[in-house]
Formats: sequence, structure tokens, C-alpha cells
Amino acid sequence: MGSFKLGGMTLGSLFKKPETVLYPFETKPAPAGLKGHVENEVSQCILCGICQKSCPADAIVVEKKERTWSIDPFRCVQCGTCVRLCPKKCLAMEPSYTPIATAKTCRVLQVPDPKAAVTES
Repeated sequence: MGSFKLGGMTLGSLFKKPETVLYPFETKPAPAGLKGHVENEVSQCILCGICQKSCPADAIVVEKKERTWSIDPFRCVQCGTCVRLCPKKCLAMEPSYTPIATAKTCRVLQVPDPKAAVTES
């Protein structure tokens, strides 16, 4: 009885499109509901630290003195809490897969100083 099912699956797969793709040269479209990864629009960020305090995985680090915002994509669980709680709405969940990395590194973004931009003008 089991061999009939196996034979049916084998014959059926001969006439269907393959399920696999040649990643990273080809990518499947993102499934509905994919949360993706966190992106920060640093020009709007005020380094308040609410995202860091609300992150359940401690994936976000805000350094006010150095004016840096960093995220460890390997610790992030894509819960979206930081995005919901950001007062300036500078964080967003991009519905795409995290870019390929050869090493586990944090993504560090330099936040521009708004006072320096006013002084230069």
C-alpha cells in the first residue's frame, strides 16, 4: 500500500515545477506575513533607547555618547516590539529576508547629530 503512495508522489513530481531554487542566484517570493528584518531610518532617530529597553532578545544596543544604533540580526526574533514602541517611527520591519552574511556581526549605524547639521547651514 505504501509503495503505491510513493509511486504516485514520484510520478506527480515529474510533471510539476521543482520546489527548490538555486539560492542565492534565484529567490522565492516572500511568503505572506513574513516579518523580515528591522531597518532604521537614522536621520529621524533620536537615540531615546526605548527600542533597546523593549527588545526581549537584547538584540539592539543604543550608544548615546558615540551616537550609534546597532542590531544583532542573529539575536533578533522579529517580534516587532521595537517598531511598535518607537516614538519617532524611524524603525520598520522590511518584508524581506536578512541579507546573506559570512560572519556573525552586528550592524552598526552612525546617527547624525541634528545640532551639527544646523550649525553647518
